[in-house]
This record gives sequence, C-alpha cells and structure tokens, in this order.
Amino acid sequence: MQFLSRLFLSIMKPSDVVEREREEAYLADAVDIYDLEFRLRKLDREKATRHPAWMSQR
Repeated sequence: MQFLSRLFLSIMKPSDVVEREREEAYLADAVDIYDLEFRLRKLDREKATRHPAWMSQR
C-alpha cells in the first residue's frame, strides 16, 4: 500500500520539482569538489541551451 501512495505522490509532483530533485541527486553523487564543479557547469550548460518548443526552427 505504501508503494502505491508513493507512486501516486510522485506522479502528482510538478515537473519543476521533479527536475530539481533529479539535479540534486545528480550533484549529491559527486565524489569530490572537482567532480561537483564539473557537474554544476554541465547543468548550467544544459540549462543555457534549453529553449521553449515554440523557439525551435523546424
């Protein structure tokens, strides 16, 4: 029963909350300060290249 309630709660989370939790987990897996800085820069680069769908030129 607990599994179903956790599944329901995870489905009902807003996408920005899920994305933030995913990023935090990714950063928490860093093994040292250099790895953490690399991961932070990688996330920053990914955010800088994301654009809304209406901006794509297809």
